Amino acid sequence: MDAFSPLLLVSAVALIDADGRVLVQQRSSGALKGLWEFPGGKIEAGETPAAALIRELREELGIDVEAACLAPAAFASEPLGERHLLLLLHVCRKWKGLPQPLEAAALKWVRPVELHRLDMPAPDRPLIGLLEALV
Repeated sequence: MDAFSPLLLVSAVALIDADGRVLVQQRSSGALKGLWEFPGGKIEAGETPAAALIRELREELGIDVEAACLAPAAFASEPLGERHLLLLLHVCRKWKGLPQPLEAAALKWVRPVELHRLDMPAPDRPLIGLLEALV
């Protein structure tokens, strides 16, 4: 990778319930099939990270989130083939609706310490410690 590798911008969220558990979803297809990850997705041209998350959460989980409820928390940076992934993690404690696995194989609510035992993509792993400190 060189200084001119195109960036892949991804916005993700740690949904945290009243019991301090975090929602993760299991990929149902693609190269990351079977891995557990934070909900979210690619930021499209012209979208802000919050707008991308609001769209992705509606598509993936069937829930509605307001931009004011998304708190920027951390980022991860990882080479990804010919591109470079920049993952922007937000924390959200308030949403409307019950999360459903509309595009994922499964959903799971776990305590942050339990994330260490899940098979997660490399960019998500460094964010676990932050979540442990937040919750």
